Amino acid sequence: MSLHSPNSPADMREDYRRSTLRRSDLASTPMEEFGRWFDESVSAKIPEPNAFVLATIGLDNLPDSRTVLMKDFGECGITFYTNYLSRKGRELEAHPVASATFLWLGLERQIHLRGRVEKTSREESLTYFQSRPYDSRIGAWASDQSAVIPNRAWLDERAIEVEAKFPDTASPDSVPLPDFWGGFLIHPETVEFWQGGHGRKHDRFLYQRSESGEWTLDRLSP
Repeated sequence: MSLHSPNSPADMREDYRRSTLRRSDLASTPMEEFGRWFDESVSAKIPEPNAFVLATIGLDNLPDSRTVLMKDFGECGITFYTNYLSRKGRELEAHPVASATFLWLGLERQIHLRGRVEKTSREESLTYFQSRPYDSRIGAWASDQSAVIPNRAWLDERAIEVEAKFPDTASPDSVPLPDFWGGFLIHPETVEFWQGGHGRKHDRFLYQRSESGEWTLDRLSP
């Protein structure tokens, strides 16, 4: 059964022809290749190229997902920051595994990685927190992320209260790092690179970490 709409999703399709992907194109490690693709997405001026869909296991054991922003990456994985008491923070505390999906439609590309999760150090969280704009640091204190609130005015009033407590002195430490706020690092165990192809014959390559810590690479059928 479909809801009435003049635009039919079934009739919407794009034929991807921008590029192809061969094994010889890929780096020896997935995060090195990730860096190449990320830099190309930035050069292509893809909006919010660091945005990705984070999927977690809900406290009710149902899948959960939302879009967040990556703030760092390296051979160890990708890092994002959040309120540890938020829904995703509590889910990751209970089930420290996650997947991340980056979609860069302008390049007809997608990266999907899965792995275990750990919190970043307090020092790493502080360094990033102090780099944020003043209003963002205030927002971290004002928001009981994921909690039910009565209305928007409640949030605005909370922000005003926090601003009075931590006035803007133009110093990075004018707003302290909350105890309940920090980063998560996703250590990838698998990383898939997807390049859209003509006639839905997409190119897909999967890196998997072996028990010895080495990476294997396989082509997947689309």
